[in-house]
Amino acid sequence: MVSRRQGRLFTLTALLLAAVNLRLAVTSVGPVLTELRAGLGMSTTVAGLLTSVPVVCFAAIGLAAPRLARRVGAPRVILGGLMLLAVGLAVRPFAGGPAVFLLLSAVALAGIALVNVLLPSIVKDHFPGQVGTVTGLYTVALNVGATTAAAATVPLTGAFGDDWRLGLACWALAALVALPPWLMMARDRSNVRDQGQVHPSVRVTRNPVAWALAVYFGMQSTAAYVIIGWLPQIYRDAGISAGTAGVLFAVTSFLGVPLGFGLSALAGRVRSQSLIALVLGVFGAAGWAGLFWSPTAAPWLWAALLGVANTAFPLVLTMIALRGSNPAVVVKLSAFAQGVGYLIAIPGPILIGALHDATESWRLPLALMAALTVPQIVAGLYAGRNRQI
Repeated sequence: MVSRRQGRLFTLTALLLAAVNLRLAVTSVGPVLTELRAGLGMSTTVAGLLTSVPVVCFAAIGLAAPRLARRVGAPRVILGGLMLLAVGLAVRPFAGGPAVFLLLSAVALAGIALVNVLLPSIVKDHFPGQVGTVTGLYTVALNVGATTAAAATVPLTGAFGDDWRLGLACWALAALVALPPWLMMARDRSNVRDQGQVHPSVRVTRNPVAWALAVYFGMQSTAAYVIIGWLPQIYRDAGISAGTAGVLFAVTSFLGVPLGFGLSALAGRVRSQSLIALVLGVFGAAGWAGLFWSPTAAPWLWAALLGVANTAFPLVLTMIALRGSNPAVVVKLSAFAQGVGYLIAIPGPILIGALHDATESWRLPLALMAALTVPQIVAGLYAGRNRQI
């Protein structure tokens, strides 16, 4: 017989193995994008689509997760998502052209979208008294996986004789490693629960808390993707070297590892998360305002401020799990908040680039980013209030 403690440890291990995979498909591409474009004959326009495909997939596929979970159970859907991810990662580097590469990337990202949405419900189901701590642990695993893929893809490519295809394909192994525990959970009838059966009166689309979470998720995602897409260029255009700009960008990512865990644990222990959302919004506003004033005046401070603000991601995941009264509601709430949130985030990086091109300056884009912290704070104050759907 497996003890309750052993069962919880097994489930936590499965959660962490799945979480490590949630950004590999995205962060592994950038370091070898030049070689990838040359190898596939990919135009600049098509390469630009690679930055928008993840957000579109997360929004569109994530909204389908509750219906799938209702039919077969969350563990089986997560297992299927990891299988899609493994296939997409293994096959896409060997695509014959850019269109097939994009299609197979979408397959991998569809798998990630399903796992993204359903992990909060697993946390709520198996760790109802430790939602914040466990959410913090799996966001740390997510960040570690993302950072490792970004840092190790080039060395791996070199180890494979400068073959970028093998350097990308090897990340499918991480998804394969995550499969066995989820296969066991999917086969265990005690784990395959009907997590889609929500009381008919629970319609998250009509609940203001759900909309507040969606707006908060969308605003923090917008900021995160603008940081990923444009922060190094903002520093470089201000006269900072490419190497230093890269390290400054890394600061915003690395800060999320320890801070994300600590913040999620704290958020799970307090009755309301509104004050935390307010503080993170103020840090973000200060970071964007500092860049607006002068990127070179205190570049490390601005990067640190934005790194702290980026921990809004683990905060919103924690709030999603806390606001749902049971795992079934959390599935719907997670799908709605992430699906609508990613739709909100799609235009952000594109608009920032367009404003820069139109004005030949970063001042207007940075002013806009500072202004967008206001709706993020307002949504966070509302979403963080102590109540459940």
